[in-house]
Amino acid sequence: MFIAILAVGSSPADAYDPDQLQDFCVAVNDSKAAVFVNGKICKDPKTVMSDDFFISGFNRPGNTSNPFGSRVTHVFVDELAGLNTLGISIARIDFAPNGVNPPHEHPRASEVLVVLEGTLYVGFITTNPPNPNDKNKLFAKILQPGDVFVFPKGLIHFQYNFGKTSAVAIASFNSQNPGIMTIPKAVFGSEPPVRADVLAKSFHVGENLVEYLQSLPWMGNNALDLHRI
Repeated sequence: MFIAILAVGSSPADAYDPDQLQDFCVAVNDSKAAVFVNGKICKDPKTVMSDDFFISGFNRPGNTSNPFGSRVTHVFVDELAGLNTLGISIARIDFAPNGVNPPHEHPRASEVLVVLEGTLYVGFITTNPPNPNDKNKLFAKILQPGDVFVFPKGLIHFQYNFGKTSAVAIASFNSQNPGIMTIPKAVFGSEPPVRADVLAKSFHVGENLVEYLQSLPWMGNNALDLHRI
C-alpha cells in the first residue's frame, strides 16, 4: 500500500512532455504512420557505421558574399544522423567585415558561442517584462578570440562583426534540431506575406516601406549544407 501511494503521489512530478524537435508534431491515430515522429526514426543498430557519426568540411570558410555578410554552416541531425536523440548540435559562423548574423532565435535550444577569430558585438534581448511601461533589456558584449557568450533558449539574439577583418565563431546547441527563426525574414519574407497594414501598424512605419521590405529577396536560412561543399 505504501509503495502504491508513493507511486501515485510522485508520478505528476516525474511526468512531462519532451521538448519538440521540430515545429509541430500532429498526432495520427495510425500505428503504421511511424515516419512522422517527434525527431527521427532510429536506424537498426546492426547497420550503424562509423560514418553515421562523422562529417567533414567544418574547417572550410562559408561564403559570406550575401546581403548579410555572414554564413552559418550548421551540423544538425539532418546533416549528421548520429546526433539523433543526443540533444546536441554545432554550427560554424563566418563573418565578412561588417557582416551580421541578424536578429534570430532558436525555439528549441540555448546556444554557447565561442569566438575563434575577429571581434564580434553580440547580444540577446529579454522577453516582454510584466510591466508594459518597462522596456525589454539588452545584454550585450564585445567578444575577442577565446571569449564565450551564452544565448538563452528562445530569446532573440545577434552577432555583428565590426572589425576590419573576417571573423569566425563556433556555436553549440543543446538540441539536435534547435530551429532557426530569422526575425526580418520571418516578418517581411513570409509566404504568403503578412498584410502590409498589419506590419505598418505594428512597426509604426508607412505601408510603402513595408511593401519595399517585403519585396526584398530574403535569404533562405543563411545556412550552408556541408554535404554540398
